[in-house]
Amino acid sequence: MRANVRGNNRGDSGKCTIEVDVDDVAEVEIRGDTARIRTLSGGPSRFRRFECDGIMPTRPNDFRFTGVDGRGRQDLVRDPRNGGVAVIRIEDPKSGREGYTFDLEWRGGGSYGNGRGYNDRRGDGYNNDRRGDGYNNDRRGDGYNNGRNGGYDDRRGYGNGRNGTYTLSCSSENGRRQYCEADVRGSVRMVRQFSRAACRQGETWGYDNRGIWVDRGCGADFEVGR
Repeated sequence: MRANVRGNNRGDSGKCTIEVDVDDVAEVEIRGDTARIRTLSGGPSRFRRFECDGIMPTRPNDFRFTGVDGRGRQDLVRDPRNGGVAVIRIEDPKSGREGYTFDLEWRGGGSYGNGRGYNDRRGDGYNNDRRGDGYNNDRRGDGYNNGRNGGYDDRRGYGNGRNGTYTLSCSSENGRRQYCEADVRGSVRMVRQFSRAACRQGETWGYDNRGIWVDRGCGADFEVGR
């Protein structure tokens, strides 16, 4: 989704307000003036509003996330200062759809993103998506990797390589076994379950030479050691 941008787009500071509908668990990624939403569990999530007074730079000097409205949790799980993409995870604790609103504010930074980083050919920031989840057919290697595996398929994950570890999300869609590419020659451990279905090592999640796998609705964050 492209933002409704009001302003000169190149000021030293700026703010975006995003409003979405979420049924259970979803993540919203924002780069420049483009955003997309991924449903991790529950009914399909969707945008209500995406308004900015400027375009968020790829590496802002100062950045602040504020959850404004919604009955569940809203967390910043990836900071744009570490790579240009902001990722917000929303977890709704009750059944039924709920509206969530959050603000992103920044000051200073490098070059400005404009949605082209998603290889967007249609102008909607979804990069020739055939699945409807905004992850398909990304050839840049920025962590979205064709949407084949239900996770981010990013060897960098959310981490920045500190202490030799990184974190990635992997989710079983429609209760089916799903692989998420990862270098599992080091350690692998589940650090946070976000699905309603239980995640038990050896039963609903594990890893082998193909990467990390999840099954029967398990969705979680995994810490991978190098």
